[in-house]
Amino acid sequence: MLLDISFAPMRVLIDGHDTDGMLVLADRQLAAVFVRLDGTYHDPEQKGWWHLEAGFGKCNVRDAPLFRTPEDAGAWVGRILSAKAA
Repeated sequence: MLLDISFAPMRVLIDGHDTDGMLVLADRQLAAVFVRLDGTYHDPEQKGWWHLEAGFGKCNVRDAPLFRTPEDAGAWVGRILSAKAA
């Protein structure tokens, strides 16, 4: 089943860092919130990457990878939601 993955930029209130957020919707339902890593304490190699801040349903994953772009994060959401239950 192919899902309609869409994005909505949103500022995120996280103590003055990592404030660029992206809502990822699957078939117009909120599936995940990603934030762009920009805090001074992040590994310099990870700055600018996108981190799963909150996932819902099947996207509520504790050890999600980091993503280079919101589109990469959206593709991950699509794969997670399309995967059959184990």
